[in-house]
Amino acid sequence: MGENSYFRKALNDFTFEAANGGAIRHLADSGYTVKQIMESLDFPASRESVRNAVWAHLERQGIIAPERPGCAQGTGKAVYVKEYDRYGKASFRRVMEREEVSPVTEWQEQDLGGTAAMSPEALFGLLEQKIRENGAEYSYASFAFGQIAGKDSGQYETMLSVLDNHQREYVTGLPWNLKPVYHRLDSRMLGILMQLHEAGLYHGECCFVKTGELFRL
Repeated sequence: MGENSYFRKALNDFTFEAANGGAIRHLADSGYTVKQIMESLDFPASRESVRNAVWAHLERQGIIAPERPGCAQGTGKAVYVKEYDRYGKASFRRVMEREEVSPVTEWQEQDLGGTAAMSPEALFGLLEQKIRENGAEYSYASFAFGQIAGKDSGQYETMLSVLDNHQREYVTGLPWNLKPVYHRLDSRMLGILMQLHEAGLYHGECCFVKTGELFRL
């Protein structure tokens, strides 16, 4: 890439950040999907740039992790940072403060699949209990949407078909990695996991950092 190309990219990145960066982060923190964010922006932006910006923000916030969480994690205590757009208008962005916790050195593993599979009601109750014990900031589940879409588009479409419109919109809006990643088990992702599990389409693990528990499904 030549010097002019680097300059153009830097200028494009700066312009995109000044016009839409703060708004994208604020809307993502508010639970908007990529589609909803694009519809809410004051300045037009490509779908690719918005979805990449959302993904990067979710990674910085610890909502998405490329590897199994278990090292020092943030507690999720919210603070608000003032930002200004290109016209000097102030807005506040929610940021998570971090507090160091002891890393997990040995997981307490339990297989909840196979012949010992729990009923959907029992599994949902167990996961809700563990989320309460650990806090959502320390509760994660693995998802392989990108890997499955790359290997078997038919299976990926089947997975999407069991989700409701909002869940499907959230999943398809993100540029999932080509290997499993971990997503914080907030209410939306818990709902997605349960929908897939009830249809026999979820294969992954749920990990709870504070209690050091890992459930394989």
